[in-house]
Parts: sequence; structure tokens; C-alpha cells
Amino acid sequence: MPRYALKIEYHGAPFVGWQRQTDQCSVQGEIEKALGKLEPGAHRIAAAGRTDAGVHALAQVAHCDLKDAWDPFRLSEALNYHLKPQPIAITACEAAPEDFHARFSARERRYLFRILSRRAPATHQAGLVWQVKHTLDVGAMQEAANILIGKHDFTTFRSTVCQAESPVKTLDHLTVAAVETPGGREYHFDVRARSFLHNQVRSFVGSLERVGTGSWQPGDMAAALAARDRAACGPVCPPQGLYLAHVTYVNNPFTKGP
Repeated sequence: MPRYALKIEYHGAPFVGWQRQTDQCSVQGEIEKALGKLEPGAHRIAAAGRTDAGVHALAQVAHCDLKDAWDPFRLSEALNYHLKPQPIAITACEAAPEDFHARFSARERRYLFRILSRRAPATHQAGLVWQVKHTLDVGAMQEAANILIGKHDFTTFRSTVCQAESPVKTLDHLTVAAVETPGGREYHFDVRARSFLHNQVRSFVGSLERVGTGSWQPGDMAAALAARDRAACGPVCPPQGLYLAHVTYVNNPFTKGP
């Protein structure tokens, strides 16, 4: 059966998350329904990451198997037609080798988290950022973020319902930057690793925001990490500022772009 790699963008607000749920609207479920319009029957797709309710994607990657061979451009156009009016778009589609797997072939996942700092309510960015009214200390947040980089037991920053076999993960990259936008100052958190625990990124950002306000000192992040106790984590930030931004593969199926 021909296999196709799909690059997917979506606004997470209307969905219970990526993963298919009985009688609830999910991103996976909507794409599988669209595939069913093209080839009748049950379809099951696999993705690089299972985003939670309210989390967005700029470049989620999934793969699907079809009975017939499709021109990738025609397949993406047909899927986008049948996905309307849901806020999901197939931004790239390529034929993939049989051994390509969107989840297991991935070598790195990159997440972006956006905090908007302004007192006036967000309008254009509503639902796309975590809005706070105060400014944050980027230098202090970066100092604390550096403590998290490397291989650690991240129990403190792991949801109590996380199903991963081990809390030990390797965090490759975590940078914090202030970005001036027409809508106000934003703080962008660029987080990269091969894989993540459930709620790990949101737990990181929630704790780093405490450092940014001065409620925590950078050293408090080291203490929280060493505690290996969920109670030591700062507040978990809301999902609407989080984006799955990029997935890296050794053999990139999307030959026309990064």
C-alpha cells in the first residue's frame, strides 16, 4: 500500500487534542474522516506527537497508507477540501517509503511556547498565546532554563497521568527570547528534544514564568528538578500558547522544504 507523509497545521481550540476520541472532535479523527471520503473504509494514521486539548501545530507530521497511488499534491488538495471548515490544513504531502513512521522515525521534536505581556485583553492573538500582565526577566529565565538542559529525571515536570515508562529524558535545547510584536512584547520559549513527557513543556514554562516574575530564583529550578516530586513544580501554564513547531527526521520525507 502506498504510504504518504503529511505535514499538518492546526488551531487546537476546537479539539480534545490530536488523539482520536469516541464521540469527541479530535484532529486525528477529522483527518481520518477526510481520508474516508477519498477511499471508503476505516483509516488509521500515526503522528509524530499527540498534542493535548487546546495545543496548536505549525508542522505536525503524520503518515497514512492508501489502497491507490495518489499524486501528493492532489491528495493534499482533496484532504484540505474535505477538512473544511475545521481549522486543519495539510501544508505538505509527499510519498514516503514503507519503513517511514511519523512517530518512530522522528529524531527530534521542537515546541514553541508564546507568552504575551500586556494589560489590554488580547484580540487578534486571543487563544494563541498565554497572556500575562507583567514583564518577565529574560536573563533569569534563561539561567534557570540552562539548568534543565541535558539528561535528567524529570518527574517534577511530568503529569501524574503520564504513561511514559521512565521519567528520564534528554532535553537538547531550551532558549528564551523577548520578541517585540505589533500586539505587544512576547516571550518565546524554544524547546527541543527527541521525546517529551506528558505536560513537560507546559510545566517547564509555568515554572520559568515564576522565575521571570522574581517569585522564584534560578536556583529554585535546580531544587525543583532535584526534588523529583510533582508538588515541587510551578503552576502548569495553559495550553493555548503551545505549538508543535517542527519534527526532524534523518531522511526528511518533505524534500521540498525543511
